[in-house]
Amino acid sequence: MDAQVQIGQGQVSQEQVSQDQVGLDQFAQLHPEAHRQPWTPACLVAFRFCFVYFGLYCAATQILGSLVPIPKVEIPDIGSLWPMRQITFWTAAHIFHAHLPLVYTDSGSGDKTFDWVLVFWLLIVSALATGVWSFLDRERENYVTLYKWFRVFIRIALAGQMLTYGMDKLIPLQMPYPFLTRLLEPFRDFSPMGVLWASIGASPAYEMFAGCAEMLAGILLIFPRTALLGALVCMADMTQVFMLNMTYDVPVKLLSFHLLLMALFLAAPDFYRLADFFFRNRAVLPSTQPQLFQTRRANLIALAAQIVFGIWLLGMNAYGGWIDWHTYGSARTKSALYGIWNVDELSIDGQIRSPLLTDYDRFHRAVFDFPESVAFQRMDDTFAYFGVSINANDKTIALTKRSDKNWKGNLTFQRLAPDRLILDGSMDTHKIHMQLQLVDRSKFMLVSRGFHWIQEYPYNR
Repeated sequence: MDAQVQIGQGQVSQEQVSQDQVGLDQFAQLHPEAHRQPWTPACLVAFRFCFVYFGLYCAATQILGSLVPIPKVEIPDIGSLWPMRQITFWTAAHIFHAHLPLVYTDSGSGDKTFDWVLVFWLLIVSALATGVWSFLDRERENYVTLYKWFRVFIRIALAGQMLTYGMDKLIPLQMPYPFLTRLLEPFRDFSPMGVLWASIGASPAYEMFAGCAEMLAGILLIFPRTALLGALVCMADMTQVFMLNMTYDVPVKLLSFHLLLMALFLAAPDFYRLADFFFRNRAVLPSTQPQLFQTRRANLIALAAQIVFGIWLLGMNAYGGWIDWHTYGSARTKSALYGIWNVDELSIDGQIRSPLLTDYDRFHRAVFDFPESVAFQRMDDTFAYFGVSINANDKTIALTKRSDKNWKGNLTFQRLAPDRLILDGSMDTHKIHMQLQLVDRSKFMLVSRGFHWIQEYPYNR
């Protein structure tokens, strides 16, 4: 009978303890048969399905493009190109009777009808391919070689997504600090997604913390030895993200769910080891994940290649984030007349607040934020947006409308004081005169409240 050793409240054999103390490579040498054990039929079928489905999904969506993050270069999803696009259109029209053409690009949503139909037929194709593969390769005992390389692909693909989204939060870009027009909108007009975006954007420190958690998962996934921890961190990150997407109606539900599934795929082989450690109070043996190559030198080269690729992913995402931070983030170029301006006096065609009450009569604020646009807020709190070109030297403002290319506005401005502005000129066929007063943005509670270690009473307004 083996000698017993007390560990916590459980007992394991001396042989098990000694096995737990050897290194990963030594354990693999002592038990070379661990990599050649026959898989159960369920494992064989599950691997075939995962191989086909995750491979197709990664190729068809933004996941593949995240592996080549080149700033200012947008790589189209293969699913939006021929022949996948045509298959999706055909499936949508003949099975779901959807009206064509479907929106399939440049919408900003990952939950379009196109995306759901794409996932549907990918599932069907994967199930059929799994059935055919299982029949033709029914004598196969395992897929150790194919599995270890596919695992590398899933690790890197998942790491690419985590680094991309993590960097967009670490450099607060995904949820930017509320723009000036957002500060003026009534809360009742916010969508659920708008509430989430504004609340997280108003707390850059929390957004950066969330970005660090996603970056940590991506970095850990790059290294084979830390891949399990990276998958677990990724599962925690994606569980939170998926729940936020579901409860705030954010149209990234499909992608976040698939990233969660990919993390589960990576962690699945270690399920029993995790259960032994967390729940069964048993000694945990080293992982038996197979090495990519037979020789130590080849494995070191493979490890170096993965690290170099991970550094490239990290560097390109950081560089792209730096560019975006200076393009539309807080470091962006702001309007020459930046600020929120109250309209103290407005006359149209020589009349103050015309009895006809045209759209222009309803303007009571002008918001200059981005250099290429201006927004006028109406009395009902809605906004009228115009393209703008401001010449600070000539003190002129040229206005345009996207919806009406024949519409023109030409104004001159006088800035009598830092907080006083006069606009004169014409908007369409109307002569306009405005006197405006700059709003002190720092008086907005959302901007000025800040953080307090000590609060005698909650300041919940």
